[in-house]
Amino acid sequence: MTRSSGLGLGVALVWFSLLVLIPLCLVVITAAEGGWSTFSSVLQNPQTAAALRLTVFEAMAVSLLNVVMGTLIAWVLVRDDFWGKRALEVVIDIPFALPTIVAGLVLLSLYGPTSPLGIDVANTRWSVFLALLFVTLPFVVRTVEPVLMELDPEVEQAAMSLGASRATTVRRIILPALAPAITAGAALSFARGISEYGSLVLLSGNLPLKTEVASVRILTYIENGNEAAAASVAVIMLVVALAAIAALEILSRRVSRRD
Repeated sequence: MTRSSGLGLGVALVWFSLLVLIPLCLVVITAAEGGWSTFSSVLQNPQTAAALRLTVFEAMAVSLLNVVMGTLIAWVLVRDDFWGKRALEVVIDIPFALPTIVAGLVLLSLYGPTSPLGIDVANTRWSVFLALLFVTLPFVVRTVEPVLMELDPEVEQAAMSLGASRATTVRRIILPALAPAITAGAALSFARGISEYGSLVLLSGNLPLKTEVASVRILTYIENGNEAAAASVAVIMLVVALAAIAALEILSRRVSRRD
């Protein structure tokens, strides 16, 4: 390693530590100060347990749907030409640009009590699913799209000319090439889903044992002065996110290696 590359690595590690590693360590330390009893009481609290289950389940469901629909949208944007394509490219990025509370207001106006469509999902679990779906849609699309652009269509044509069916070509050629991008998008989608707060506030109603998510429980603990319990919930969600990312990475490597 040269002196310049070593300096660059040192600056990058210091910057990453200040922004990510040190804050994460402080959260873990705060949670550990109360001992295992704090984690136990948090997990045994019916309201907190329900919030954790709802958050993880909804984030998983949204990520699975995003894998299918996000890959399909990316395929259409890359492989097809149609009127309004550039406008659609811009619209897909709107969830990235909108403040989450604005996203919640948009969803409430369309799917709330005054919905012009006659669809009212406010204060139901569907509102949580819909809000997470809105804010996580671009992740899979934007991770899969560049890989599709680099995937040579001639490889698919060669496989089909050798007798491979369309389904076999997709399974043995396309999906293995897209697997790392799809899993990366799914991991980002899941991580964003379990941490979402702003878009849920207005639409879900934050009803205990019904539509309350983990981020709201953390805020409630902090407002009540119970920082150890809030940190415990945060650590639990961090472990869940890391486990999901690791599982998706292992799955991606197995799919790519097998095919």
